[in-house]
Amino acid sequence: MPADRKRLARLQRLEKVRAIAKQTAAAEAAQAEGTLAQLLALADRTGQLESDYAARRDMTDGQALRLMTSFREGLAGVARSTVADAERARGIADTKLLKLSEAERRRQAVEDRARAEAKALASQGEQAPLTARKQLGTELE
Repeated sequence: MPADRKRLARLQRLEKVRAIAKQTAAAEAAQAEGTLAQLLALADRTGQLESDYAARRDMTDGQALRLMTSFREGLAGVARSTVADAERARGIADTKLLKLSEAERRRQAVEDRARAEAKALASQGEQAPLTARKQLGTELE
C-alpha cells in the first residue's frame, strides 16, 4: 500500500513538472507568434514602400533617376530579406506550436495516469475483505 501511495505522489509530481513544461512551451510559442506578426507587418510595410518608390516618376535628370533606381533596388533587397525572415519565423512558430501540443499531450497523459492511480487507491480502501461465503438458509435445515 505505501508503494502505491509513493507511486501516486511521483505521478502527481510528474504532472506538475509537465504543467510547467507546458507553460514554458506556451510562452515560447507566444513569443514566436509575436515575432512572426512583427516580421509580417514589417514585410508588408517594406513592400508598400517599394511599390510607392517604384511608381515615382518625378526625377528631373539622369543623376536623380540613377539615385532613385539604386534606392529602389536596395529597398527591394530589404523587402526580399524581410519576407525570407518572416518565412523562417513562420517555421519556428509552427515548430513551437507543435511542441506546445506535445507538452499538453504529455501533461494530459500523466494527469490521466495519476487520476486512475488515485481511483484505484480509493477503491482498494473501500473493498470489503474477502471472507468465507455465508451459508444460505437456517441452521435447522
